[in-house]
Amino acid sequence: MLGLTSAHKTWMHRLPVGPKLALLALFSVVLFWLDNLWPMLVALVLVAALVASGGAGFARQALRLLQPVWFFVALLAVWHLWLNDPLNGLRIALRLVVAVTAANLVTLTSRLSDMIDLIERLLGRKVALTLGLALRFVPVLGERAAMLSLAWRARSQKRAAWRLVPGLTVGAFDEADHMAEALRARGGLV
Repeated sequence: MLGLTSAHKTWMHRLPVGPKLALLALFSVVLFWLDNLWPMLVALVLVAALVASGGAGFARQALRLLQPVWFFVALLAVWHLWLNDPLNGLRIALRLVVAVTAANLVTLTSRLSDMIDLIERLLGRKVALTLGLALRFVPVLGERAAMLSLAWRARSQKRAAWRLVPGLTVGAFDEADHMAEALRARGGLV
């Protein structure tokens, strides 16, 4: 299981996770209250400057994490062009990119263990453990999907698409079963 903390150390890594998460929450609320494009563009420049302040390697890693978002931005653009409402589509897309980039910034500069400790203090051990396991399994399932896709391409010329779902599902249940056994062996979630 992997963490998402960046190996490119920045000044933001030294900040405690609690204030970073609180600022992210406040920033997100303000961002979604905004209706004018200019303040949203200022928010985009602010987040881009924070990402850039981490150096070139850090910025490249942050941009890579945005790759899945571009599909949704394109989908929003097409949908709002079809609705003949491109300005609203731009607003929504801008909010999405800024919010995800800000969240990625916090994730990249905070250790998962620190986040789990904070959640444990605020919400309790069971919730913290559940959230931590869910966050750690995302990259594991991504790697498993990539391996299944490679195996499929080695055996067939057809696109895998939905055909990977059963294998990925069984693998996820298998991982969950192993994790449950390990938790039971350590005394469970008392």
